[in-house]
Amino acid sequence: MKKKEAVALVTAKDIRIVRFLYCDLAGVIRAKTVHGSQFAGKITEGVGLTRAQNAVNLFEDLIPVDGMEPIGEVRITPDLDSLTILPWVDKTVGVFCDLKEQDGTDWGGCTRTVLKRAIAQAAELDIEVMAAFETEFYIAEQGLDGPVPWQNGPCYSSSGLDRASSVVYDIVDNLVAQGITVEQAINEYGPGQQEIAIKYDKALRAADLHLKFRDTVRGTTEVQHGLLASLAPKPFADGIGSGAHLHFSLWSKSKGINLLYNADEPTKLSDFGKSFVAGVLDHLPALLALTCPSYVSYHRLKPHSWAGNTISWGYDNRECAVRVASPFTGREMESINLELKACDGSANPYLALAGVILAGLDGVKRNLQPPAPAHRDPVFLTDEERAACDIRPLPASQLAALSALEADSILTEGLGELMTRAYLATRRAENEKATRMGDEWARLYTFSTF
Repeated sequence: MKKKEAVALVTAKDIRIVRFLYCDLAGVIRAKTVHGSQFAGKITEGVGLTRAQNAVNLFEDLIPVDGMEPIGEVRITPDLDSLTILPWVDKTVGVFCDLKEQDGTDWGGCTRTVLKRAIAQAAELDIEVMAAFETEFYIAEQGLDGPVPWQNGPCYSSSGLDRASSVVYDIVDNLVAQGITVEQAINEYGPGQQEIAIKYDKALRAADLHLKFRDTVRGTTEVQHGLLASLAPKPFADGIGSGAHLHFSLWSKSKGINLLYNADEPTKLSDFGKSFVAGVLDHLPALLALTCPSYVSYHRLKPHSWAGNTISWGYDNRECAVRVASPFTGREMESINLELKACDGSANPYLALAGVILAGLDGVKRNLQPPAPAHRDPVFLTDEERAACDIRPLPASQLAALSALEADSILTEGLGELMTRAYLATRRAENEKATRMGDEWARLYTFSTF
């Protein structure tokens, strides 16, 4: 969208507030706002933001980070292609933004820019990354002792669909109103748990759309229905966890073909795809710090949870961290894709997707080959099968994943020096506080954040 078109839209719709949105290191969607009458000027000059704001962690604690002190400002600059009217609030639009230096150059604390750099690395190899986040969430209401699930029904049942329809249908309508293609909307295994799948898109837009999805689910549920929504990985201590499974495929920019596809291979997965999988597996312990980044993420990553708690891959194997999704008849080339199960709603989608791209590209550049794919739940494999599949445990805690990230030069170089320091410092501070306050405190706090 061009500036003239954006200004005309805001004027024609008598927009009161424009939200300049961004996603910080903690995965929180934050914003500063301007009145509609000021929008035209702010498109060019941006909105001021203290550097220190990106050193505020998930628990709203300001963590000392060199280069992110409350001295000096960056500018929140809009990407007008992401501008949409927000259907759940009156006369309001939202636009996702980059954080720039005052002279317009990239700032090392911008998570969206990290993904842009990863996309550029892929483009140098003639690769276009397509992606979508398949997201589970809970609808709840406030009980005497905290949130309790709202409505219930057997998984995928018509009764469950009916009982949640008043909220879910409004969420779907509000997504569609923002130009988002909804593919599925179902009730999941947990009481009150839902899942909505949206159509894949180019990597940067896919991350933007996931944030729009998160905002729409929360806003529609809370503002229009007076209920609660949580995309957190483990909203209820004894309940089923929620993922934000990351689906992705790799396409030749020049030829327009899916590089994962090999028509002559029974599984339809190409040698290129296997090298990409091998790269993701090789970096998965460190990648986990970006895709399952919160303290409570590790309450979800358990055996038999369809969450992928081992370094493993397989064909349509939902207990593996990386699943090769089987293609659909008649559109095999288009539909074959990879799914990262070890990803949840507390992740910053720019950092999660950037990490996957960087890891996979490293596998391609080094011509890595994956071990044998797991044909069963890794827990049920024999010792010989586990050895052939090179099944290994993933980090079992936030701190362990952060240590793996710190030691991974590919991912830290992709994040950049400032981002790496800030990410490690803010996340480790979260871990210290969550450990001190206890699991239940951390779970309840995270419930209302995502």
